[in-house]
Amino acid sequence: MRYPRLLLACAASVPLLACSSNGGVAQHGSATGTGGHGATGTASSSSTGGTGGGGDAGMDAGPIGGDRPVDIHVPATYKPGTPVPLVLMLHGYSANADLEEAYLQITAQSDKLGFVYARANGTFDKSGERFWNATDACCNLDGSNVDDSGYLSSVISEIEAQYSIDPKRVYLFGHSNGAFMSYRMACDHADQIAAIVSLAGAMWEDPSKCKPSQPVSILEIHGTADTEIAYDGGIIMGPAYPTGNAYPSAPTTVADWVTFDDCSATPDTTSPPLDLDSTLPGDETTVTKYATGCKAGGHAELWTIMGGMHIPNLSMAFTPDAIQFLYDHPRP
Repeated sequence: MRYPRLLLACAASVPLLACSSNGGVAQHGSATGTGGHGATGTASSSSTGGTGGGGDAGMDAGPIGGDRPVDIHVPATYKPGTPVPLVLMLHGYSANADLEEAYLQITAQSDKLGFVYARANGTFDKSGERFWNATDACCNLDGSNVDDSGYLSSVISEIEAQYSIDPKRVYLFGHSNGAFMSYRMACDHADQIAAIVSLAGAMWEDPSKCKPSQPVSILEIHGTADTEIAYDGGIIMGPAYPTGNAYPSAPTTVADWVTFDDCSATPDTTSPPLDLDSTLPGDETTVTKYATGCKAGGHAELWTIMGGMHIPNLSMAFTPDAIQFLYDHPRP
């Protein structure tokens, strides 16, 4: 496989459109669209730089992210001085923040639960596709020197400076290349991040490249029929690594974090299955937890979508369940 392309397009003849799981469409860059859960939601409901929340540090601080501005959604319930969680979403390769939001529909959860929601964009590679420089496998195909780890760390710090963010509840939610990047952030900046959700992502193949300074709770959600980022691991090839770089399986990724978080390696499979894919029959997703013996702030789970693809047809429960995982795992 050359690279994990996150194709959200309905057809090649309909550019810049994202398919919803119920056959609807969300226009890239529009304010509203029919998203992946069968409901109409906002794709971008606030301006860059903190409008809508009464930015605690004032509005003259410039756009968050500098020359790579980040879109910030501030729920109507936000009150300066009252700390709230932060969720930072990272899109997949070849997608962007607007398309990924149309698919995941995290904005609705921000409004419901009251967390500040940030959506960042990767830079463009030589093929004109947005990417994150995450692990050696995914997806810096051209060998760019862009420091996305440092950039996203500074974005978190900037948001914390402008808004009342609870530092114990800073979370990342990534898909595909964005999921790889979420793991990279947990490895590099564990002091800033409480928990991550990875949809169809993976860790470093060499776990010694990940040196978290403290425990981070992780949730890997992965389909067994994923042909882009294989559930059982694989190799990604690109111009900068023509023979390919490997990434680990979903179970191995989770096992690495079981080790980092010093959890017991005995899995807990007693949780009932979940219905995360609307087109697969029944409750198709098994839940495996590693929750005992962990260092404070550590926890690891694997949600296996049996028959799920790289871009699952998300059920109504998918994003609420994933966000609930984050809420359940703040830093101590």
